[in-house]
Amino acid sequence: MAVIDVTEQDFQQQVIERSRTTPVVVDFWAAWCGPCRALGPMLERATDEREGAVVLAKVDTDANPGLARTFGIQGIPAVKAFKDGVVVDEFVGVQPPAAVERFFDGLVPSHADLLVAAGDEESLRRALELQPGRVDAATALARILRERGDAAGALEVLAHTVGGFQAEGLAARIRLEAAPDIDVDEALAALDAGDRERAAGLLLDAIPTAGEHRDDLRRLIVSIFDELGVDHPVARDGRRRLAAALY
Repeated sequence: MAVIDVTEQDFQQQVIERSRTTPVVVDFWAAWCGPCRALGPMLERATDEREGAVVLAKVDTDANPGLARTFGIQGIPAVKAFKDGVVVDEFVGVQPPAAVERFFDGLVPSHADLLVAAGDEESLRRALELQPGRVDAATALARILRERGDAAGALEVLAHTVGGFQAEGLAARIRLEAAPDIDVDEALAALDAGDRERAAGLLLDAIPTAGEHRDDLRRLIVSIFDELGVDHPVARDGRRRLAAALY
């Protein structure tokens, strides 16, 4: 783990100069600070996940008051990110883990991010090992499995995710494709051809007689609207039709 303790004597070398080649996140903390102890492990975990691509420098403000004055530290924990010798981002106080990840992502992607970007099956499986339940990795992997005919494997991958319109829509599609008592082939063909407006319309038309499949139709339709974007006219009009069809 690239975590170092930094003092007033070596801050210039360890933070300012080092940041010209590797981003450095500086954690201003103190031993008496409870929130600092809560935030510290999150910073260390985010650093560790990036496998040397970012350095975490710990500055004890009690032992290094000059650095605290220089950088205007008025409350701790205070976190500042350095690149090319200057502060490029910062925050004060304990943050949720997701916010800490976004902060680090602004400096350098995690190893899991790089694996998801690679997009092949092996990389996606490794990303899910590092971050179980990661929605974008699970969705991409499930698409690969479905396309090669492994519907059960795709559903198993998606079963371990929570949230995500695309993940829910893909799982719904797989179940609909396997259902013998509902015919949505025309709608799915339109979707595969890129005609989302026609696909959404056909799926909406199928809701009144869909019986137990109504919820899966809803999930698939919502995933189409999500792809189009909240302000797309098809999505705006479709949401009204969907609400009317369901309620």
